[in-house]
Amino acid sequence: MPQDMIIAIDGHSGCGKSSTAKAVAKALHYTYIDSGAMYRAATLYFIRHAVDLSDAGQIEKAVQDINITFLPGKNSENFETYLNGTYVEKEIRQMAVAQQVSQVSAIPEVRRAMVAQQRALGKDKKIVMDGRDIGTNVFPEAALKIFMTAAVPVRAERRQKELLEKGQAVDLETIKKNLTARDAMDSGRKENPLVKAPGAIVIDTSCLTFQQQVDQVVALAKKIMAQS
Repeated sequence: MPQDMIIAIDGHSGCGKSSTAKAVAKALHYTYIDSGAMYRAATLYFIRHAVDLSDAGQIEKAVQDINITFLPGKNSENFETYLNGTYVEKEIRQMAVAQQVSQVSAIPEVRRAMVAQQRALGKDKKIVMDGRDIGTNVFPEAALKIFMTAAVPVRAERRQKELLEKGQAVDLETIKKNLTARDAMDSGRKENPLVKAPGAIVIDTSCLTFQQQVDQVVALAKKIMAQS
């Protein structure tokens, strides 16, 4: 197995996928790609343009007009999200987008368009990508597949803290309901539902510190590299 590989991290919303994937990418000197941000950006486009989710013509036109890129932040090592060349990193993290992203991302045309962009971003390998169908659909050939999860109350508290740090005060029960609804929609959709990929290693982060979950993934990656 070559050292230039793809690491796919799937799992439930709020279990620490993105933050873990970023830290793993940094530790391995890989590129981090936030597939969730891509679906959030697509959702933002749908909201801004009042796309009717029941109108196939509007959906088809919308996905053709969506181009998502990632550029390094000015004062950060993290890559930030741009929708059709416009910075949207902060806007896509708003609760209004979170409440609609599962519905938009369940649309087959949206998923196909985003998967095509994700595969293009990963063509040179040496990437860590997180999402909900990375190991099952986008990169089933990934050298390392992780499935992350955590108990809903734990995830809700983490998400509330994350939102508060961004200046958004959201009731804990509202967040729990949102996470539960997203779990059901993500796992129940017809187009590439959230499931554990064959060969994926499950990491339950309920009782792990952030550093512990990062260290677990890095250790697994280095083990594969050592076997190459």
